[in-house]
Amino acid sequence: MRAGQQPGPAPATSTRAAPANKVEAFADWADGRLGIYALSRSNLRKIFPDHWSFMLGEICLYTFIIIILTGVWLTLFFIPSMGEVIYEGSYVPLRGVPMSEAFASTMEISFDLRGGLLIRQIHHWAAIVFVAAMFVHMMRVFFTGAFRKPREINWMFGALLLFLGMFDGFMGYSLPDDLLSGTGIRFMEGAILAVPIVGTYLQFFIFGGEFPGVVIIPRLFTVHILLIPGIMLGLLVAHLILVFYHKHTQFAGPGRTNRNVVGMPLMPVYMAKAGGFFFLVFGVISAMAAIATVNPIWAYGPYRPDQVSTDAQPDWYMGFSEGLIRIMPGWEIGLWGHTLNLGVFVPLMIFPLVLVAIWSYPFLEAWITGDRREHHIADRPRNAPVRTAFGAAWISLYLVLLAGGGNDLLATHFHLSINSITNAVRIAFFVAPVVVFVITKRWCLGLQRRDREKVLHGRETGVIKRLQHGEFVEVHAPLPPGRLYTLTSHDQPQPVELPAEVDENGVARRTGLLTRTRAKLSRGFYGGGGQIAKPTAEEHEEITSGHGHH
Repeated sequence: MRAGQQPGPAPATSTRAAPANKVEAFADWADGRLGIYALSRSNLRKIFPDHWSFMLGEICLYTFIIIILTGVWLTLFFIPSMGEVIYEGSYVPLRGVPMSEAFASTMEISFDLRGGLLIRQIHHWAAIVFVAAMFVHMMRVFFTGAFRKPREINWMFGALLLFLGMFDGFMGYSLPDDLLSGTGIRFMEGAILAVPIVGTYLQFFIFGGEFPGVVIIPRLFTVHILLIPGIMLGLLVAHLILVFYHKHTQFAGPGRTNRNVVGMPLMPVYMAKAGGFFFLVFGVISAMAAIATVNPIWAYGPYRPDQVSTDAQPDWYMGFSEGLIRIMPGWEIGLWGHTLNLGVFVPLMIFPLVLVAIWSYPFLEAWITGDRREHHIADRPRNAPVRTAFGAAWISLYLVLLAGGGNDLLATHFHLSINSITNAVRIAFFVAPVVVFVITKRWCLGLQRRDREKVLHGRETGVIKRLQHGEFVEVHAPLPPGRLYTLTSHDQPQPVELPAEVDENGVARRTGLLTRTRAKLSRGFYGGGGQIAKPTAEEHEEITSGHGHH
């Protein structure tokens, strides 16, 4: 060391043991740059509640993964072109028939590529199950009130995923350019043309000229595999991040509150179960694809504008839009020299309203109740009679429209008049939701009364006892404390009251229309006819002490 030079700091030493192998060494290297260990330690032990209904959301995720995997494989062989070719493939009945390259490549995938038809079937079945799982998953969230604060944004993400999944499924179903899907595209063209003023411009822009044009399949292909899946992937990631951040809802039970989560850790228990469930879902969908054929394009043949498939039906999730068109009278009006096709335009406007009605409900309920609290405990549907009745009425409307979309099949299979079926669906469109709402609400109130009786008198044992004065009674066994907690832990909000007609100075108050409407709706939700008062601790004490009962 030179004279006057200060000694440098001693080299840093680590007390951590040397890596045991190259894998551990790489993990240390990555953790030093990405902080993976600290992130994993804080999140992989996160607790998730366990309930069978939570698997509905997992089915959505796994079928989406299956769609992506099989879709990537199909894009390697599908040709999104409407250029005309003469089919010379192995399917003999169509040899020599002119068709688009899109149809010909789909035929090649189905009959000339090893496993191609199975992959096509898995892709299509996964799409059908994906939309169905999203639909049922959203209904589970709706009926249990899991959309309440702080999950309103996640509810909207789920609604957008369902909406995009429906339209992406329609576009994928249209890509083979067969007679069935071509009829569906023609249906879409008619709906576009029904838009006042700009309908023809939109039609020319989308189809690149007169129907069918030569660009619709390439454009649908780009939107189907790139634009919509990209948006859905982003929404799905955001949805899962919010689920992880807000924590999963859990059903009421002993030890479960809004401040904790009772369940299993993400690693290793939950991940092991989720991994096994993924392969189970994949196996079931593969079995469905191998057994039940969906969209056999070779039976329909290539699309020609001068032909139509007589049994043209969309996939089930777009069936209600078809039903709206079929039950609407063919009304037309002339306005300023133009014809307005109300028979198509009115259903086109109602179509989004059917979806918006259920998607906007969480915000309506929050406004009516004025509830600003966070909710992490899921409701039992019976404890929210109006919400449950509204959801059941919405489902009934959806099913009625689905039946209207298949009125021709109902007529041929059950030997009925198609006009009679259409008229019946028109009546049911207005009557069925009201009837279902009333029945479901009364059903929920009846279940609440039964829960009240169970809490106060216990469960029926089936043992008959004769009292000293000769009366026969059934012995009731008291419920365990855990069951009592589950039946009585739910909230029962009180209706919003209107302010006094005069203020403290004796001046008359002016109550706005919105305030009066909110108070009236609140009485409908939580008034005497909207819920059954749950038993109080004093009532339970009096009953169980032996006073006033056998």
